[in-house]
Amino acid sequence: MIKVVDICLVYTFANFNIKFHNYSMRKIQLLIFVLLSTQVFVFGQNEEKPIDQTKQYELFNRILNDSQRFNLHFQVTYINQTKPRMRAKYSDSLSLNPAKENQNSLTSTLFLGAKLWRGGYVFVNPELASGSGLSGAQGMGGSSNGETFRVGNPAPTLYLARAYFEQTFPLSKRTEKQTDDENQLDMDVPDDYLRFTVGKFSLADMFDNNDLSNTPRTQFMNWSLMNNGAWDFAANVRGYTNIAAVELDYGFLNYKLAIANLPKVANGPDLNTHISQELAINAQVTAKFNINKLPGHASILYFNNKADMGNYDQALQNAKGTNNIPDLIGTRQRGRHKYGFGLNFDQEFPKDFGVFGRIGWNDGKTETWNFTEIDRTASLGINVNGTSWHRIHDVFGLAFVTNGLSQSHRDYLAAGGYGFVIGDGKLNYSSENIMEIFYNFKPTNKPFWVTGDYQLALNPGYNKDRGPANIFSIRIHTEF
Repeated sequence: MIKVVDICLVYTFANFNIKFHNYSMRKIQLLIFVLLSTQVFVFGQNEEKPIDQTKQYELFNRILNDSQRFNLHFQVTYINQTKPRMRAKYSDSLSLNPAKENQNSLTSTLFLGAKLWRGGYVFVNPELASGSGLSGAQGMGGSSNGETFRVGNPAPTLYLARAYFEQTFPLSKRTEKQTDDENQLDMDVPDDYLRFTVGKFSLADMFDNNDLSNTPRTQFMNWSLMNNGAWDFAANVRGYTNIAAVELDYGFLNYKLAIANLPKVANGPDLNTHISQELAINAQVTAKFNINKLPGHASILYFNNKADMGNYDQALQNAKGTNNIPDLIGTRQRGRHKYGFGLNFDQEFPKDFGVFGRIGWNDGKTETWNFTEIDRTASLGINVNGTSWHRIHDVFGLAFVTNGLSQSHRDYLAAGGYGFVIGDGKLNYSSENIMEIFYNFKPTNKPFWVTGDYQLALNPGYNKDRGPANIFSIRIHTEF
């Protein structure tokens, strides 16, 4: 098990001006070795024994003296991505770089939880992130590394990811066991409840959840597979915002409603806390069901963002008859809206086999403000647990996603306009089609995973004149 000294090692990096993108692979490998040096790797035999996660965490809860009132968890995820040289008839400042690329990312998160009173809990998550996505996480609607952000400085940065309070009121006497995990304590929780949550976290923590494709730390890495790409969810550049939410879980239905702050500028780091100027509304209904006693979920999501957004058609109209490229920023106007819908499902089948999918749409008239430049999306994938080949903690995943743009959005890019993620200077439009396949390998009974991942992107940035892009990834993840 990782010792507390590992936490100190990781967070000490924030005190140094490490130029992470200049590290050689040998230095990166040495870094990972140091972080994980206190683990003993005993490679799995043909038959693995299930892991009692609660026992692994008992040491840390004993340190805090009360396993029901406090908990502590920690995760580290390292990703290395390589993209060989690809075809490109032309490129611009927001294009996926056609040259060979190699980039690294490292994130580490501390999860602290405490029970205040009956039904009242507080959770705090400081986080350290460093590194960069391929081409600075630009050039594709479905960027390839969900652990990276569109930030200019790849040096390690320590920030507060989450700090929020939740209060749960039971609506029935029936309960079910909740196990100790990140941002949840080991306890009995009511089957039916009303819950209020206030603070800083990610809307993706609460909405668009999918058991089989929801986190790039252990599942699919592509942005448009970890979330619904057409859902322009309110967030700062690192994916977090201030939220007030209410959740009702009753019977087989779950209802969620949240309001959240939007960034002052598109995909910016600072949030506008004046809700009369900018505000995001999200609502979701989820149905829980069983097919042949195996669980499944289906949900519908609605969002509406009000912000100082630009308009694609107006930018094109302003540039008409001139030699200037359309300027989206120059058309920004307070009070504009972007709205959209999302469908989401997952279903387990016999033999540890699962299927999932998403469909998303937004109006595509006003500029993308938060997540990524996708106006239409549809995805379908499978996850297979390794039980049938005697690797019960291994997972194989395969998924396909197709992303598209509204007519106004594609016309704007074809005229030479720029968004905050894509802009090739011109556009020979086609849908952006991505296939991702991974194998998540657990070599030991300790909480340690190694993943090999491959992504094939056809028409990156919605441009038939560029690509295909082949992206190879290695991911190392540990948690306690």
